[in-house]
Amino acid sequence: MNTYFLIAASALLLAIGATPVIRRLALRYDMVDKPAARKIHSAPVPLLGGAVVYVAFMVVLLLFGDRHYVNEVVGIFVGASIMSLMGVVDDRWGLGSYVKLGGQLLAAGILIYSGVQVRIFGSWLDIALTLLWVVGITNAMNLLDNMDGLSGGVATIAAVYFTLLAAMSGQYLVGALAAALAGACAGFLVYNWNPARIFMGDTGSLFIGFLLAAVAIKLRFPSNSVTVTWMIPLLVMGLFIFDTGLVFISRLRRGKNPLTTPGKDHLSHRLARLTGSRREAVLICYLVAGALGLVGVFVTQATLSEAIVSASAVAVIALFSIWQLEFRNGGIREPEPLSESVRSTS
Repeated sequence: MNTYFLIAASALLLAIGATPVIRRLALRYDMVDKPAARKIHSAPVPLLGGAVVYVAFMVVLLLFGDRHYVNEVVGIFVGASIMSLMGVVDDRWGLGSYVKLGGQLLAAGILIYSGVQVRIFGSWLDIALTLLWVVGITNAMNLLDNMDGLSGGVATIAAVYFTLLAAMSGQYLVGALAAALAGACAGFLVYNWNPARIFMGDTGSLFIGFLLAAVAIKLRFPSNSVTVTWMIPLLVMGLFIFDTGLVFISRLRRGKNPLTTPGKDHLSHRLARLTGSRREAVLICYLVAGALGLVGVFVTQATLSEAIVSASAVAVIALFSIWQLEFRNGGIREPEPLSESVRSTS
């Protein structure tokens, strides 16, 4: 744990120190999110916050990570770098959804080629499931980047839980990756909390989503069954999955393309309308993410029947929440103006 604290603290301090520099670069090269009809902020906000997370993560692992383990995760580093570079291009010039999907599949393919993949069926189904998982979580993170402090905070919580779970099971590689990501995201969050002075953009959301997906694949619990092992990352990243599911159901129900149609139909937007405050909505999302992580920790120590009951209870609550938010409340209505600034995308 001392090593994990060193890695996380170093990434935190590096991200805090690097953010003002990256922010100035983003302004200089016009890599900003400009005000628009569907956005609340009234002045351009720099978009290169994700580069801060990338640099802090990579530098800290190269400096403090065990060289043997770093060599083992070349595939993760290369795939994550492709994601980050693609995000930079998208933030600056824009990329079509199919081009981004192709880049995500390429990065996932590199991950599989390096040996990082789901191992459940022992057949081509494992490859298909790995592609689905990596692309799905990456896009879920991208969709979640819709409100000041939301995606960075939830990613920090997930990474902290992955660090804890890795420490409990003695997996140094996963712990080092997760600790570096947690520290980098927390450092970025200092500047991204409402009102945000910088956004992570696709540079950050694609990179972070890919890394979380890869770390989840590497996480192992040999003393538990395969079923329980795969419940844990699903629970830790349950908020990502729930928000994406809610958005997909809402947009399909309205005849919209779930991936290309922007809107204020995310969990955070709905909570903001209910509470009257975007900051409160983000904090509620933090609490939900934290609670789901605690369930994940419990499942690691539970019997198979206890794990199934716990996961089933979470699934029932999630389905009930979707019914309440999307169907019982009459679907989406345009929100009333709120007091804090927010970036409304995805």
